[in-house]
Amino acid sequence: MIHLNEILRTLNKDKQQDFINYLDKKNKRKDAKNIQLVKLLLIDNFSSQEISEKIYGKQNKVALHALRKRLFQSLIDFTANTSIKEENSLDIRLIKYIIAARNFLQKQQIEVGYQILEKARIVATEHQLFSILNEIYHTKIQYAHQYETLNLEEIIHNFKENQQQLIQEDNLNIAYAKIRKSLNDYQQKKTTIDIKKLIESTLKEQNNLDISLLSFKSLYQLLQITTISSSQKFDYYNITNFAVDTYKIVKNHTAKNKQTYYHIEILYLISNIFFRNKKFNQSLKYLELMNFYMQENKQKYLKEFSSKHDLLLALNYNYTEKQEEAIQLLENSIDKKNINIIHQLDIYLSLIVCYYQNKSLTKAQNLLSKLYHTDKWYLEKAGLVWTIKKNLIDILLQIDCGNINLVESRLKSFKKNYFKHLKEINQENVIAYLKLVEIYYKNPETASSKEFYNKVETSFNFIDKEKEDIFMMSFFAWLKAKMTKQDVYLVTLKLINS
Repeated sequence: MIHLNEILRTLNKDKQQDFINYLDKKNKRKDAKNIQLVKLLLIDNFSSQEISEKIYGKQNKVALHALRKRLFQSLIDFTANTSIKEENSLDIRLIKYIIAARNFLQKQQIEVGYQILEKARIVATEHQLFSILNEIYHTKIQYAHQYETLNLEEIIHNFKENQQQLIQEDNLNIAYAKIRKSLNDYQQKKTTIDIKKLIESTLKEQNNLDISLLSFKSLYQLLQITTISSSQKFDYYNITNFAVDTYKIVKNHTAKNKQTYYHIEILYLISNIFFRNKKFNQSLKYLELMNFYMQENKQKYLKEFSSKHDLLLALNYNYTEKQEEAIQLLENSIDKKNINIIHQLDIYLSLIVCYYQNKSLTKAQNLLSKLYHTDKWYLEKAGLVWTIKKNLIDILLQIDCGNINLVESRLKSFKKNYFKHLKEINQENVIAYLKLVEIYYKNPETASSKEFYNKVETSFNFIDKEKEDIFMMSFFAWLKAKMTKQDVYLVTLKLINS
């Protein structure tokens, strides 16, 4: 059974109202009961029998079932239309091109239709979007009899070549799913894993795929998968060698000069891996390479990648005693238009941290107040790790600003929303950390005591400093600064560079 009330509650208040407005415009009859059903479902304390009584004045299971089915279909249509309207991804834009081209072709505007298809083909080829290309070639072939100058044999040849690429992409997709599952299993357990061996064995199982022969896009996707897994476990150390080996393949790749977009993406991921491992010189080296390729092809990708590049550069500056430069770079980036929402949120959080470490608490507080959405919204947009970091920073900042009442509510909310998940992914260190923070805020003078020091020593499963993630160490530096009554930023630098 489809639980419509649960689906409706995935929409925020504005979207719920938009859906009601959508139904109102769609309804042709004044006695349509779909809006009434939505409002009753959102209240969520009525049984099916009660809903039937309120809508029909009696029990009418058949009519209510039919109404629910129609409402579900309307919800699908509304969600799809809203997603297409709001989504500005490359895939959606190219799908719109294909739909427009087909519309022109159906109206016998053959030349215009083929011009749009060719424009879409060039972009899709550049980004190796084989499923989109399949639709483009299919449409070209379908209307080929109406376009005399079209080289049909060439299009059929390209179509068949693309089909082979599409089959390989499907095989890779299966391999990615297996790799992600293995990484998730690793994440649940406290075990070590050889990332490179895992990937090579999985690819071999899937039609003998050879990692050295993969496209830039596929190499990027593999690296992205391992990075996502590492971010969930705060473990970037174990993927460093795989990242370096991947770039060796990239440097010798035959399509190196034709795949600039994914080349830049790969350089960014590798630079970020080195940064998270506190290898700042290596991180900056890959950032320089990233900037070099951003300048290529008449700066074709400069605008698209500049915010990601500048954010990572600022973070490197912040942890290499160039905090003023870091703050300046982030302040210049924060109000730029047309920035991906995830990058924008990363910039906000990074600048808050820099202000905080710089003892500019009012600036940090003002900027944090602009992150006013619910946790549910941030989980959807930026993911779990970002949302946890944002909440932890908020708690620490409220303590240092003396907002004790806010601290209590923030702690209670964090425990309720995240402790269970942190236990599931074996992140007891975060739970232990927050418990120590709570002890400190309730009784600050105990932080410098021997008892508190011993509690800190026994509360964490410390690993080698070389392997520890930079952001995890930054949070611990706050606690150590309270214990030693020193400046947070100086303690952070000392801890990271020791």
